[in-house]
Amino acid sequence: MDEHGLSQFKLEQDDTKLELKKGGDLDVGAVQQLLSSMPAAPAAVATAPAAMAAAPALPGAAPADEGLPAGVEEITSPMVGTFYTSPDPDSDPFVKVGAKVSADSTVCIVEAMKVMNEIKAEANGEIVAVLVENGTAVQFGDPLFHIKKA
Repeated sequence: MDEHGLSQFKLEQDDTKLELKKGGDLDVGAVQQLLSSMPAAPAAVATAPAAMAAAPALPGAAPADEGLPAGVEEITSPMVGTFYTSPDPDSDPFVKVGAKVSADSTVCIVEAMKVMNEIKAEANGEIVAVLVENGTAVQFGDPLFHIKKA
């Protein structure tokens, strides 16, 4: 899951369902019992729960709105993907610190599965911090920007 930037995985096969979530509460015993009851479970899948249980929490994943000044909010990633500040490498960033934005202003792109998803500010205000470097992998809910609402 780390190698491919996944935070959740679901597998449904006939009457068997398997769901893995990275960083969540994982009952390793229940998963192992489920896997042992599956006919011909692949070895890679059978070892995944133990590897996930030992995986550390992702660095840089901070709780939303913790310790922010009054009137400042976070713009967070709505998906897992790669964060880009501009539409292409030769273009200027969508926003910089100090930029005035409206709710429908594009502030960045998050690429997920080769689809470029434009992320909107969703509030009127001023960008006071850019929290992620261009080309960095982000997870759902990761803070991307701080915006001082107008």
